[in-house]
Amino acid sequence: MTHPEFNPDLWMVVGSSGGPDKNLVYGLSNTTADNLRSTRSVSIVGSSQSISSSQSKEFVALQQHTAQLTNKYDHLSAEYAQLKASHAQQRAESEQIKASQAQQTAEYEQQKGAYEQQKAAYEQLREMVMNMATHRSFLAV
Repeated sequence: MTHPEFNPDLWMVVGSSGGPDKNLVYGLSNTTADNLRSTRSVSIVGSSQSISSSQSKEFVALQQHTAQLTNKYDHLSAEYAQLKASHAQQRAESEQIKASQAQQTAEYEQQKGAYEQQKAAYEQLREMVMNMATHRSFLAV
């Protein structure tokens, strides 16, 4: 298993044209870099490669490290996806709250208008009662 971003052909080219040091790009030791060079030119006999045991051990260690990094990357990607989904849900809830607040404001304005109408009707009725009381007192005299 290799890291999805590790390209041995690119590794061999990096640093050969004055770019960044290829070992630093992938964080490899000089021994690992030499082993990678040698494994590129290894002849295949049947289904097994003829490489030394020290190279094989380092290559296996590199594969294990790559697998660990891939697992960490997958875990972080999953966490990121969860956070992104959570953020989207919070944004949707925020929009719902804003819509609810706008609806409540509209209802308040409507109730305020109805109150103003009732207040005006009450004042008109009060004025009529006062006028009737005044006319009645004149009629009583």
